[in-house]
Amino acid sequence: MLTLIRKLFKILFLYHPIVESAISTLVGKFMLWVMKVDYGKNLKFFGLIHVRCSKQSTVTIGSNTTFRSKSTSNLIGIDRPCIISSHQNGTLKIGNNCGFSGTVIGCFKEIIIEDNVRCGANTLITDSDWHSDDPRSGAPRPIHIETNVWLGVNVSVLKGVHIGENSVIGAGSVVTKNIPANVIAAGNPCRIIKSIDL
Repeated sequence: MLTLIRKLFKILFLYHPIVESAISTLVGKFMLWVMKVDYGKNLKFFGLIHVRCSKQSTVTIGSNTTFRSKSTSNLIGIDRPCIISSHQNGTLKIGNNCGFSGTVIGCFKEIIIEDNVRCGANTLITDSDWHSDDPRSGAPRPIHIETNVWLGVNVSVLKGVHIGENSVIGAGSVVTKNIPANVIAAGNPCRIIKSIDL
C-alpha cells in the first residue's frame, strides 16, 4: 500500500513541497493512529515514515515534532526514511519540539527522548542488539536522552546509554557509554571533548 501511495505522490503532485508535506502529514498521522501511537499536536512529516509497533508496546510522541523522511527535506541529505519500531513490551516516549531526519528508533525495552532533542540525518537510536535468538546478543537496556540534546549526522546511540541535557554528540559518533550534561562529545567510541559553558 505504501508503494501505491508513493506512486500517487509522483503522479498527482509532482513533488510540490507544500502539497507533499500536507499529504505526508495526513498519512503519517493515520499510520500512527493505526499503530495505536499516542501523539500530540502539530506533528509534521516530510515524506513517508515507517511505523511498526507490537500490541504489547507503548509509544507516545509529543507536540510540535517533525519527521523528515524525504531525501531532500534536509539539505545535508537523508539516506532513508524515519523508522519507528517498538517490539515486545517496549516503551518509547518522545517529548515535544523534537526533530528527526532519516532517524531509525528501535525500542525493545525503554527509550525516553525528552523535549527539544534534535537528531541529525541518518541517526540511529536502539536499546537492543536485535538478534535475541543469538547467544552472543545481550539483553536490551534502556536509553535516556535528556532535554536539548543534539545528535549530529550519522550518530548511533546504542543500548544502555544516558545522555545528559544540552550535550552535543559530534557527527559519525557511536555512543556506547553515558555522556554527562553540558558537554561536546564525539568519536567511536564517543568521548567527551569539552564542556559547554551556558
